[in-house]
Amino acid sequence: MNGAKHLHSIGELSALTGVPVRTIRFYSDTGLLPPTDRTPAGYRRYGAAALGRLHLIGVLRDLDVGLTTIRRVLDGDLSVAGVAAAHADATALQIRTLRMRQSLLRLVARRGLGPEETVLMHRLTRLTSGERKALVGDFVSGLASEDPGSRDAAAVLRTALPVLPDDPSEAQLAAWTELAGLMADDGFRARMVRAPFPPVDADALPGVAPGTAAALLAFVREAVADARRAGVEPDSAAARPVVDSVVERFASALGRPAGPELRRWMASRFEAAHDPLVERYWRLVWTVNDWRIVDGHLPFQPWMAEALARPEPEPIGR
Repeated sequence: MNGAKHLHSIGELSALTGVPVRTIRFYSDTGLLPPTDRTPAGYRRYGAAALGRLHLIGVLRDLDVGLTTIRRVLDGDLSVAGVAAAHADATALQIRTLRMRQSLLRLVARRGLGPEETVLMHRLTRLTSGERKALVGDFVSGLASEDPGSRDAAAVLRTALPVLPDDPSEAQLAAWTELAGLMADDGFRARMVRAPFPPVDADALPGVAPGTAAALLAFVREAVADARRAGVEPDSAAARPVVDSVVERFASALGRPAGPELRRWMASRFEAAHDPLVERYWRLVWTVNDWRIVDGHLPFQPWMAEALARPEPEPIGR
């Protein structure tokens, strides 16, 4: 009889733990919290062990652990540590999913996207990492046809594939959806094959010996990279010395006068050798991969073409 003093009714158990009576009765009926004893009238009574068991059930339920798993923990089939580890991984996945959803919602709101665009963006962001990898792989493989130029383009693409992280920023998510749209565009595939990549930059100067062309373009690339690092804009007066040095180098190498005719020819070649949409592709890849933009890796042609188009100053005294 003395042991009876240590047993609690459902009401007392509820008062001690804050768990509603209805919930305790449900746990008891399902076998998660069997009563320690019963009164002659059939009322359930619970001892200290049941009190601790109820506390554990409450903690696990608060952590969103299912009743089936809780039963296995209480029966000794699973350890609390093992369940915690599994649910920590699941929670991390849920957090990544929620962050992805948050980035998507912000992107839709900021851009004012319509229904069709929102549906497309949602579908693209819900792709698994494996599905995203397959999408990129199909795009690159589609370029690697029998045409040598296509194989060269595919080889360059493989050196820097876009990989969207599991927890992307809004900028990375926006870049990924734009990239996916480009990769699905047959017209863009054709432009990517035709685009001049670094290994074939010399093609931008037809009729010039390959060695000479390569040396000239390397000089231009470095000159433009230095100008960009210094914050020099192509339409500014500060760009003039850069342009003059490049024109002089071309004139010397090609045996032509460093005049307006050579400048127009150079500008036309640089404009023809640059595809802004292909440049956009690479900038999007850098954003998705969270890579720092390196001045020397940016296309130099548009900067130089714009700088060459700037009118030369009139000679003093004319």
